[in-house]
Amino acid sequence: MRIPAHSVCTAIRDDIVSGVFERGSRLTEEVLARRYGVSRVPVREALRTLESEGFVVTRRHAGACVAEPDEQEAADLLEVRMLLEPLGAARAAQRRTDAHLKVLRGLVRLGQERARRGEGEDLRSLGGWFHETLAQSSGSPGLIALLTQLRHKIAWMYAVDQPARPADSWAEHGAIVDAVARGDAERARALAAQHAERATAAHRLRRAGRPGAAVPRAGRVRTSQPAVNTPSGRH
Repeated sequence: MRIPAHSVCTAIRDDIVSGVFERGSRLTEEVLARRYGVSRVPVREALRTLESEGFVVTRRHAGACVAEPDEQEAADLLEVRMLLEPLGAARAAQRRTDAHLKVLRGLVRLGQERARRGEGEDLRSLGGWFHETLAQSSGSPGLIALLTQLRHKIAWMYAVDQPARPADSWAEHGAIVDAVARGDAERARALAAQHAERATAAHRLRRAGRPGAAVPRAGRVRTSQPAVNTPSGRH
């Protein structure tokens, strides 16, 4: 069975984001194909995609390597997110479906419940699913793709501190969903902008690892944790 290139791309991207492949390290087709149990063809396609996303660069005499973004590039990502997430929330207020709204409200209920219990790890996952679903609710494939790529790159470059008052953060999520439900695009945009600005303060740059680190062995291709999708949502 031929494993599609997008699955290989997801696996390599996940390993870059998690630090398995450190910044500056080489990514050879042969080693990657062996690691994921695939042929070199989907690996080659995946590396081209990851280069277009900024995770991989091609260097003379070295071939494909993990990119080494600087602090300015990392800061730019947060600034771009602060512009795009409010736009996504405004679009969601205009285009969301009942299915999107049901998922968003369910995530807010779960988040508020976990916040009361102090279950931090669950809150991290739920927060990611909330923002992914909100983006999907925008009904804009281009915007969804940009926000998805931003989330991956920010997770790669930054560690995020848990909010001191997670219940307040989930109250903000709830207020955004209320505005989306009412179709109030400007209110959704303003609330999402305030939320993104506060969240930015919790981001800390990760320390880059050693370049040229050896690639560890692993099993077959795996995919990332499935997103909370709705019938009309897409990545």
